[in-house]
Amino acid sequence: MTHKRKLKPFVIPMLYSIAFLAFVISLFFLREALNMPVFDEDDDYTYVSKTIFDDDVPVVGNTKSIIRPYKDSEIKILKYFYDKDAEVDKQKESIIFYENIYMPNSGVDYGGKENFEVVSILDGTVIDVKEDDLLGKIVEIRHSNEMISVYQSLSEVTVKKQDTVSQGQIIGKSGTCNILPDLKDHLHLEIIFNGKVIDPEKAFDKTIKDL
Repeated sequence: MTHKRKLKPFVIPMLYSIAFLAFVISLFFLREALNMPVFDEDDDYTYVSKTIFDDDVPVVGNTKSIIRPYKDSEIKILKYFYDKDAEVDKQKESIIFYENIYMPNSGVDYGGKENFEVVSILDGTVIDVKEDDLLGKIVEIRHSNEMISVYQSLSEVTVKKQDTVSQGQIIGKSGTCNILPDLKDHLHLEIIFNGKVIDPEKAFDKTIKDL
């Protein structure tokens, strides 16, 4: 026969007292921890004020029309964009002949004055600045998800990659290139819309959504 053991009368109150004391002590340390600064004020830290992802994208107003890549009134067309539907005489003026090869001109070449200022045709972001042995100095600007403008044959460039540019802002000066030496000082402009080159002359004075 087994006997049930009974706790002495003072044991239960003592257990409650210990538990209450532990609770009070834990509250004290919790309060101290919340009031304690995470970093020492004397430490030198760099605080991040930007988001992890770069959400900056070029924004173009729907009503903003595309302008010409120059402001000088003396500038004229030296070589046209090749249009397969154009008249034969105009097609002849839009063919590039280089090292015994005939190639259709994928842009328009402007000239008439040496080292004229070249401007951005719309607001945008510079996505590339480079130099090519045949094409000279090149600047590429993204204006929207659909449209990029490319400026070739530059002698000087005044912007760099990832720069944000405004419509009409000077991005460089005209120059020469080895693929069209007969044109001498000029600018070659290409407009890429939805992955295809289009005739810049048909884009001027229109908005992107009108193309």
